[in-house]
Amino acid sequence: MKYLKISALYLSAFVLSFAVGLGSFMLLNRDTSMQVNWSEQVGTIHTDLTYGDGQAHKYDLYLPADKSKSAYGLVVYLHPGGFTTGDKADDAEIAKWFTSKGYVATSINYTLHNAENPTASVKTMAEEIKTAIPVVVAKAQELGYNIDKMAVGGGSAGHGLAAIYSFRDGAKAPVPIAFTFGMVGPTSLEMDVTDGMDFANAAPLLAAISGEPITAQTIKSGEYKDLVKPVEAYRWVTPDSPPTLYGFGALDRVMPFSYQPIQKALADNNVPHDVIIFEKSGHGLHRDKDKAKLYLDKLNEYFEKYMPVK
Repeated sequence: MKYLKISALYLSAFVLSFAVGLGSFMLLNRDTSMQVNWSEQVGTIHTDLTYGDGQAHKYDLYLPADKSKSAYGLVVYLHPGGFTTGDKADDAEIAKWFTSKGYVATSINYTLHNAENPTASVKTMAEEIKTAIPVVVAKAQELGYNIDKMAVGGGSAGHGLAAIYSFRDGAKAPVPIAFTFGMVGPTSLEMDVTDGMDFANAAPLLAAISGEPITAQTIKSGEYKDLVKPVEAYRWVTPDSPPTLYGFGALDRVMPFSYQPIQKALADNNVPHDVIIFEKSGHGLHRDKDKAKLYLDKLNEYFEKYMPVK
């Protein structure tokens, strides 16, 4: 298993890569076959609904025009942006596509780590998502859409949060998770602590992600592993985890360490899964059109198999 070796240069690239325009780069946003001619005949959108008192505690709800079904599947899609930027509105086109297929869809904001919210971490964001989803399900019910199961996905940072929810918190979800999906998200924070690793530069990154007081010494000693467990999705995989579809770039320099641990955890626990590696691509998954088609074909298969429209 190949683990990350962090340097000051890598940390700078990590933050910069996440902060630049990730709302529009993801695979699902680029595919023209997923574009929807939206109208009231397709569905309606309720924007800026609230799930808490925080400024970022808002979500958008996309409802199919057909209200005749006894139950609906919910698709939760969490936005990318490196935990520092991005917005639920960035994924409006994806949510419209889900709704055009007959699903209720939602995109959820979470408190980003920035100058205004320096204590926000992946740990606090994951807790916000856990709080939001029951509220979303209840609101859909209030509006006449009974939710009986859901799929949880996202891109990059949103994928990381979707994975945490699906594997760590899924057993307490308000409805069963039919499957989970995502692309290029951080599902592991494992590190190689040999070869002169720059512990002083690695510690602030892990502290910001985990919300824990991680130091160079806790990394060197291995104590950091217990501190980051709440935000390492792969460590929560069990035989009862939902079927999983993931895509990763083999040349990804932002998330080069993420897919091996989750792939092994899924296999070891006999969880139905497809982990698609984009061999020529980096974080943006731009260079493998054949793998892009495969991913989208698989996503449609997962909908048909695990959460068909009734």
